[in-house]
This record gives sequence, structure tokens and C-alpha cells, in this order.
Amino acid sequence: MRPFVLSVIIPAYNEENRLGPSLGRIIAYLDDRRRPFELLVVDDGSSDGTVRTAISAVRDRGREDCLRILENGTNRGKGYCVRRGMLAARGTHALLTDADLSTPIEEVAKLERELTRGGNQIAIGSRGLTNSRIRKRQGIVRETAGKIFNLAMRLATGLPYRDTQCGFKLFELESCRVLFRKQRLKSYAFDVEILYLARKAELAAQEVGVIWRHHSESKIHFLRDGAGLLQGLISIRWNDLLGRYDVDERN
Repeated sequence: MRPFVLSVIIPAYNEENRLGPSLGRIIAYLDDRRRPFELLVVDDGSSDGTVRTAISAVRDRGREDCLRILENGTNRGKGYCVRRGMLAARGTHALLTDADLSTPIEEVAKLERELTRGGNQIAIGSRGLTNSRIRKRQGIVRETAGKIFNLAMRLATGLPYRDTQCGFKLFELESCRVLFRKQRLKSYAFDVEILYLARKAELAAQEVGVIWRHHSESKIHFLRDGAGLLQGLISIRWNDLLGRYDVDERN
């Protein structure tokens, strides 16, 4: 089997209204580059037509061959979806992107440069750098909460990043797959956990300023998921203290 250059991992939960256009745009861009790629849509127990929409979108482009759908059956959380997609991916590189393409797919070229020229194993799309371009901002309450979380994240983990939660990250799979085997969090805090594990493994990660647009249909619930993020920081330090990250899970 010809190896894929790029695997695109898309967690999806009740995304029938947004997933189709996003897949169309991804396919159009990646086809123009004329490099092999695969799309992995990880359906997190959706109750709508998410899976049908994905199949229809690739069929309209004549690219049924590039799509793989992984169905969880029940809602397991974004972290679980990303872990499952990354462990199933067959590319040399794997891109995590949100179903709404808050960061345009074209921005992947910036992340690829950091891996090919910068000697990094992970490139992190970031909204927090001076060269980031925010085309539509979140509300002031969400932005403030994000800044508070980032400060708490730095204090709890020692990680230096300005933005860990932008859903646009590129991984060199050969060296990074072990991180997802060790990942334990299923919540939105999985991003921090993966970067924490990368530092423990002495893998290099670089933040990259990207274009980003807030979508009002965001699935993140301010109070519930905000509390889950903070709980996740505690879990990361606790798991490390107990040596749970020393176990390499193979499934």
C-alpha cells in the first residue's frame, strides 16, 4: 500500500451542518497539492447525519477512496476521538483540525515548514502570537477565561505555550504516536496532556501563528468544559506523579 503523506484527523459530534463544506474545502486544497492524503472522520456518537454528510461530501468530489470513518458508537469526548484517529492514521504526518475549519486548511503549509525546516516533531497552530490573525474574535468572557486557563496551564505544567487549545496541530507520526498511546484524558484538556508528554519525551514543539475565526456554533460549553479543563490540569500532574505516563498502551 502506498504510504500517505498526510492524514487529516477530524473529530466530529453532530456536525452534519458544517462538515460537508469543510471536507470539500480540504479535498480541493489537498488535491491541488498532488500529494497522497487520507481523511479520518472520527464520529463521536452523533445523533444526526454526520456520517452520511461525510460520505456524501467525498462522493461529490469523486474521492471516496480518501475517506475513513471511525465510529465510537457513544459519545466519548474529543480527546478520545483524537487518540483513536492518531493511532489509526497511516500518514507520515497527521493534522488535527476541527470540523468547522476555524483555522483554514491552507494554514497547514505553515505548520509543515516547522517540521521540515525547523527540526520539530510537533507544530502548534496558535492564536496567541503577534503574527496570529484573528478574523472574528470570541466574546470578551470567553477570551478572558482562555487567558486565565493559559496562565493556570503554565503554572501547573511549566509549558511555555501561549495557546494550547487551538484545534490545529501537526504531528510527525513516527515519533509522536507513542504520545497518543500514553494519553489518558478524553476531555478538551488532552491538548495540554499531549504537549506535556512531548516535553517528557524530549520532542520539539513549536507554536505557529495562524489565521483563526470564531464560530458561534462552537460545541464548547463555557462552564462545563471550562471546569473540565482545569480538572484536566490536575489530572495531568497526578497521572505523572503516579507514573501512569510510564505505561505505553498499545490499543
